[in-house]
Amino acid sequence: MIKVLSTYLLSGYFKMIFKVILIAYSFCIILNLFEEIEFFKNLNVSILIPISLTALFIPSLIIKMLPFIIFISSLWFLLNLRNSRDLLTLKVFGYSNFKIFIILALTSFIFGWIILFTINPFTSTMVKYYEQTKSEYSKDIDHLVSINKNGLWTKEDLDTGHRIISANEIKNNLLKEITIFDLDKNYNPIQKIYSKTADISKNEWDLKEVLIIKFDKGMAEESYKDNYSITSKYDYKKINNLFRNFDTMSFLDLILNYKDLQNKGYNKAYLDQNLNSMLSLPFFLFMMTALASILTMNTLKQSNSFTFIVVGLIACVAIYYFKDLSLALGKTDRVSLSLAAWIPVAVIGLFSSIGILQINEK
Repeated sequence: MIKVLSTYLLSGYFKMIFKVILIAYSFCIILNLFEEIEFFKNLNVSILIPISLTALFIPSLIIKMLPFIIFISSLWFLLNLRNSRDLLTLKVFGYSNFKIFIILALTSFIFGWIILFTINPFTSTMVKYYEQTKSEYSKDIDHLVSINKNGLWTKEDLDTGHRIISANEIKNNLLKEITIFDLDKNYNPIQKIYSKTADISKNEWDLKEVLIIKFDKGMAEESYKDNYSITSKYDYKKINNLFRNFDTMSFLDLILNYKDLQNKGYNKAYLDQNLNSMLSLPFFLFMMTALASILTMNTLKQSNSFTFIVVGLIACVAIYYFKDLSLALGKTDRVSLSLAAWIPVAVIGLFSSIGILQINEK
């Protein structure tokens, strides 16, 4: 009988999660599709392009919304359980409020790890393809930036022509082993610059140990300088900001390639923030299930589900802004970015631990 009741709880819970995900997915598709259509409205593309891009982007967004999806699912499921009197039946067979909470919360916790290890790698690949496809259609791109295993590569369109820059390594504000090609509008070489290092903390790049080769009428003239400066559209902060979309990076990428990503120039603090945000997801799901249990299991009386859903939505909004506030504290160096990812989990956990003890006495 115990196995039957546990199966009943879990199957009903997963059905509810599926329903809420389906509802969230539908809303997200509608909202994002309008945005994609707006982006492509002046381009001669099939309607299938914005539809397919929306389908690629939404799964990653659903994972971000997962704590709130789990909260609404838990709230809705437990309300149905209580209003159908099934909660009373479970109590008759020895299921306390705490035992029901533990079954659902541990299910949410395990579900979070399954998402990180199995679904997240696929969603990150989908987002990467989404961004690459949109960039191909963007009319605003007059520059390109790429960080890969060979280092940094940039292209800028200038008033006088074009500039292509490559560097073997980017570390903090410094580029190392830089090669710069200045080209005219017809892509004919004007000059080639080699430099050992470049300080890119500002738009005015400060180059050290520089070899300049100028091309004029088929002739090449070399000159050496200890210091040389060029003006770029990029500084370190702007380049770093371009690679803060960690949605293209999966949990497994962060774990297995953490050092490689640092060597490629990704900011360590933001790598740590993203890694800790992902690590905190299963715990966040556990705590959101606890919060839903506190709201619904404090009595066996039937009640208006609509009221609880409204309260749940208000709670979701409050937690969302609290999470944003925590990240803002991290970005302004009030706390570390890694700690900022765990603060909402810790606060909800502290609040929930008191509430769980109270509902266990009901």
